[in-house]
Amino acid sequence: MPFIMLIYYIITAYILAMLIWNFIKEKKSVNDMLLYLLVMIPLILRLLRVK
Repeated sequence: MPFIMLIYYIITAYILAMLIWNFIKEKKSVNDMLLYLLVMIPLILRLLRVK
């Protein structure tokens, strides 16, 4: 795996981890939780290498 691709997956995993952290901390708004989930879907698919 090329070095650039490895960095890309590390950055994607970091962003996904931050979104999961914010999703867990969010207690007030269900709409915000839904938005976090919608943003997480493409990142999860990218990490699983599903196109």
